[in-house]
Amino acid sequence: MKITNAAFLTSVSKSDNLPDFNAPEIAFAGKSNVGKSSFINFLTNNGKLARTSGDPGRTRLLNYFSVNGGELVFVDLPGYGFAKVAKSEKAKWGEMIEGYLVKSERLLNVFVLLDVRHEPTSDDKMLLNFLYHYNIPFTVIATKCDKLSKSQINQRRREIASSIGVGVQNVFTVSALKKTGREEILDRIEALMTPVAVCEESEDENGEDAPAR
Repeated sequence: MKITNAAFLTSVSKSDNLPDFNAPEIAFAGKSNVGKSSFINFLTNNGKLARTSGDPGRTRLLNYFSVNGGELVFVDLPGYGFAKVAKSEKAKWGEMIEGYLVKSERLLNVFVLLDVRHEPTSDDKMLLNFLYHYNIPFTVIATKCDKLSKSQINQRRREIASSIGVGVQNVFTVSALKKTGREEILDRIEALMTPVAVCEESEDENGEDAPAR
């Protein structure tokens, strides 16, 4: 898939009334400071699209971005696992994330970002278990690969895959700093979008509603 443009749409503070932009959605999830905003900017080739910060926990809303004029929507979820936040605030973020994941009728896939240098945390595994439980498709992306050598990356990729129970080929490695791994992710998005295109084609031919997910 080629991303030609992207733009901010809106921010949502609660999952009670989610906006519907009539397009498939890919959500970005991960612990605070894992690099979600940088990754979104890297994918869209727009360094100013998602707000980045050196301070963990800055993304506290559901942030929606239009891709290719509304062909696709990226949803940046609040980061989790930030220690310097009140328990009540953490609970609020958790409810927002879980509410979105369960309620969004347009959700196509969740990109779960993990720091390649570290073992998946208990919060990471809790999220993955949640996705498994609700049968929500996801893709694992190991970020910050510029911090390690190629051999170290391959080793960490195997270790992460083993830790969370997925195949090594299902862990994508990227570096927003060194601009590596982008094409593989865009190919992944294109593969995810293909069933959507087939469903829309079927709907046009048969005059029937295609399944939402």
